[in-house]
Amino acid sequence: MLTSEQSIVEFRAGRVVPDRLTRNMHRHYVDYAEQMLAVYCKGIGRQRCQLHRDVRAIFADEPECPVRRIQAFCKLLDDGSTFQADPAGEAARLRLKVFSEAACLHPLVRRADRLFEHQEDSAKSQLAGKLHTSWDQIEQALYADVMAFQLLVEFEGYANPGALLSRYNVAQLQACLYKAQSVTVMAGADFKTILRYAKLARLLHEIVRFGPSKYRITFSGPASVLRETRRYGVNFAKFLPALLSCRGWEMTAVLRTPWKTIAKLALSESDGFTSHLPAPEEFDSALEESFAEEFGPTREGWRLIREGEILHDRQRVFVPDFTFRHEDGTQACLEIVGFWTPEYLAHRRQTLAQLRRHRILIAVPEKSLRDGADVGDNVLVYKTAIRLGPLMKALEQIRAEKARCRPK
Repeated sequence: MLTSEQSIVEFRAGRVVPDRLTRNMHRHYVDYAEQMLAVYCKGIGRQRCQLHRDVRAIFADEPECPVRRIQAFCKLLDDGSTFQADPAGEAARLRLKVFSEAACLHPLVRRADRLFEHQEDSAKSQLAGKLHTSWDQIEQALYADVMAFQLLVEFEGYANPGALLSRYNVAQLQACLYKAQSVTVMAGADFKTILRYAKLARLLHEIVRFGPSKYRITFSGPASVLRETRRYGVNFAKFLPALLSCRGWEMTAVLRTPWKTIAKLALSESDGFTSHLPAPEEFDSALEESFAEEFGPTREGWRLIREGEILHDRQRVFVPDFTFRHEDGTQACLEIVGFWTPEYLAHRRQTLAQLRRHRILIAVPEKSLRDGADVGDNVLVYKTAIRLGPLMKALEQIRAEKARCRPK
């Protein structure tokens, strides 16, 4: 994905217009894309800064290509690459050795004379001999921990030039959403898939039902209740390619402009954006997968069901992550959320109050609790994994309540 600094967007009469390369206006960009892919395909062993320099050179004679667009292409090409890392800190240790040895030779000059006797080339040879390697190898490894000087190890790249240009268009859309205050999606046939992706991205959402297969999903944006939390903004942007892979949807995003006004971005599947994403995985996260494995198919008379049903009462809708069904017929639901705010809590309370007959539990990560969030009896707080002890206690409390309410 792109950063905010690589985003190109215009605001026209209350409308949001992200930068987009089209077949009519930018047909010649196919050739540019082919050249950029060639730079990276042939660039194994070269530094990141050298690759970026060659990409900039491709657009040297292109009068209508802003610098941000070139930077965006470099970022997308880097995203499809693997660069040599230095997790052990070897480059820093090498610099300490080289600079310590070179200190006594300061100052170095290109050509020695009576005043300055230490020549640069001979000093480098002397240092290389002490370190038992060549100066070329030292120079290549000296700043390996600096991003600009990292070496390209592998380039998975893009299937073709068109795929790179398509990814650019989607990436500019994603970058727009960093400033979104809210997003509304009207979903039809692919409602459950869209919701699955939203949960995968850990987005705060509310659902309203308008008919047998018509739903409105409202998402809180990163520029709204979470006050531009960066991690949530990235999650929000990740959701867009997933949405593009679905059918029968319309999206409206409300964005805050640099002038503190409001503008809207309208999007639907008819706009022709394409997604690179495959079908969603069975589980929304490693957390849910590990929880399901630890709980098992059954435990103490409770059977675990993955996304058993869509719960609704009039227009209010709720789709839990898990459903638990006991041998005696008692049923409870579990929803795992990634973020929790006082505002989101208020919305969830309304939903839970309306759907209270379904007995819904909510699991919330401790690190996501915000000041003012009131943790109720139906909320399970966890650190890195959902503990089975508190969960089973809550489930048994639900059984006991049902038994008390059963007619005698």
